[in-house]
Amino acid sequence: MTPPSPSRASSSRVAITRAGLAEGARTMIPLMPGLAVFGMAFGAAAAQKGFSLLEASLSSALVFAGLAQMVALEGWSAYWTPGALLALALLTFTVNMRHFLMSAAMRPWLGQLPGWQAYLSLLLMADNNWAASMRYRTNGGSDAGFFIGSGLVTWLVWVVSTAAGQVIGGGLPDPKRFAIDLVVPAFFVAMLVPNWKGRRQAVSWGVAAVVSVAASYLVPGWWFIVIGAMAGAIAGGYADDKR
Repeated sequence: MTPPSPSRASSSRVAITRAGLAEGARTMIPLMPGLAVFGMAFGAAAAQKGFSLLEASLSSALVFAGLAQMVALEGWSAYWTPGALLALALLTFTVNMRHFLMSAAMRPWLGQLPGWQAYLSLLLMADNNWAASMRYRTNGGSDAGFFIGSGLVTWLVWVVSTAAGQVIGGGLPDPKRFAIDLVVPAFFVAMLVPNWKGRRQAVSWGVAAVVSVAASYLVPGWWFIVIGAMAGAIAGGYADDKR
């Protein structure tokens, strides 16, 4: 049997080092201005919903899921019924279902760590640092500190920008006058563009967009997110089968 090369052998060993933490943090820096604007938009929207500075900051610190927080905020009510709570829980669950697949993709890497380290690390998973970490792993990196460092920077900027947005947004009588409501869609469009892999992908994206817009007019509440996502997934699977 041919022994593994030194580079391949070293890439199979998973550890958490300071160098990995620093590299992951540095990699995230160019992405942080956009995330900060997104966090400030959430903070401003939270202020308009009556959240205090502490409540808005704790939401970002403990939940740490930007899109789910925005969705929950849009459906926030001063008076809750069991049905409304169930609908909101289902909606946010659906929005975050992608994390099941994202964490599963990291299983061959983080699964080599002790359980308490692996599962605590996953608390720092967000879309941007997950994508950067998977690219790092694909290129041969093995230091799990990269994922943790990138996640810590993302978490810190998200919490601080949320607090700043709450302070600023609390003094805005109408955030829409300053186009704050456009920040979230602009942020996610910017995240989609680098993931474009060809015209075939336009099928699922286009179907999801058209169906969700149509559903928003036909179905009350926030079900258009679920319906659009399911339609896009089905269309994408069908397009892949046609290859």
